[in-house]
Amino acid sequence: MSGSLALTVGLAVLIGISLGLLGGGGSILAVPLLVYVADLPAKEAIATSLLVVGVTSAVGVLPHKRAGRIRWRTGLLFGVAGMAGAYVGGRLGEFVPAGVLLTGFALMMLATAIAMIRGRRPAAGRPAPRELPVRRVVLDGVVVGLVTGLVGAGGGFLVVPALALLGGLPMPVAVGTSLVVIAMKSFAGLAGYLSSVSIDWGLAAAVTAAAVVGSLLGGRLAGRVPEDVLRKVFGWFVVVMGVFVLAQQMPDQVRTSPLLWVALGLALATVVGFTAWRSRQRGRRRGRQADHDLVATGRR
Repeated sequence: MSGSLALTVGLAVLIGISLGLLGGGGSILAVPLLVYVADLPAKEAIATSLLVVGVTSAVGVLPHKRAGRIRWRTGLLFGVAGMAGAYVGGRLGEFVPAGVLLTGFALMMLATAIAMIRGRRPAAGRPAPRELPVRRVVLDGVVVGLVTGLVGAGGGFLVVPALALLGGLPMPVAVGTSLVVIAMKSFAGLAGYLSSVSIDWGLAAAVTAAAVVGSLLGGRLAGRVPEDVLRKVFGWFVVVMGVFVLAQQMPDQVRTSPLLWVALGLALATVVGFTAWRSRQRGRRRGRQADHDLVATGRR
């Protein structure tokens, strides 16, 4: 086994760990790994990532099923709508330049990373719905599926917020349900790409096997690592990866300019400072609300 192949397989474990713990993030790791470590062309890397993430997500569904953390109607409807969008996105990917795909992928990484770092608003006082409205599920599924097929993202960082933020599902249920959706959409996106892209099946099998092992490990770790800490650390990791991928798509004279990296550093510092300030503000509001609730309870 060559050094690059061994490193690729070793790092593929992180793909599975991410899916097992967060219900997403597989392709955000898989595409840069396959492009910059395994040295695959962009479109072949995207197609391979869809295979890896699809199989790994399907395996990851099993422990969530046993624990009752899946909304099957919501997941299957979202998945079917997402498959249609993913197949169209995979076919459209044939006509979009690789650089454009990777740039779009990097921008999506940054957007989803910011959403992770900011966190999700607690749905205080609202009962968790058993299933979500059909119209909303279908619309969200088509949009997320189109992105999945076009840029090779399994969609977990889009599906989980859609289910948890917009749909109000509990986070563990959103994670489990998202794995059903990701598996369905990834296979549909792969089908779209197979008409124009060939896959190194030996490499794909090795990376998939490593990712499956990682997903089982991630499942065992779930609940032991504080979700908020893990989500923020991973979010910042995705920010770094997104900046790296975006910088790789710039012309050489721009990429090697010190001004670019100074500007990126200042932008990153601004985001970090703003996020920290928002976190402190939310903490203070929660503290004041807790004090208010305590006083109100004492008056009763």
